[in-house]
Amino acid sequence: MQKILALFVCASLAACAEFPGVYLIDIEQGNVITEEMVNQLRPGMTKRQVRFIMGTPLIQDTFDQGRWDYLYSFQPGGEPREEERLVVLFDEQDRLVSFSGDFEGDLTVDEGD
Repeated sequence: MQKILALFVCASLAACAEFPGVYLIDIEQGNVITEEMVNQLRPGMTKRQVRFIMGTPLIQDTFDQGRWDYLYSFQPGGEPREEERLVVLFDEQDRLVSFSGDFEGDLTVDEGD
């Protein structure tokens, strides 16, 4: 009897997720990346300047101190999740060398510049 009751409760809860009229919240996670922020990045900027513009990166690689990853995901209630990524690379002197990601106008600077 307890197994049947537990199965009924689980089935009822699963049905509620798809029930019309149930409000599903929007879920935002990570760093918000705007076009204005990306347009301010320039080759040769220090890590401190990049952090001032972009904020603290979501991922700082322990083994590669010259790579920062900014990730942002947004899932409107019940809809597929949208993701954006920005990877920022620095040289040995902690100067911005390049960045790329999910936005218009990726920048890559040659080592000789």
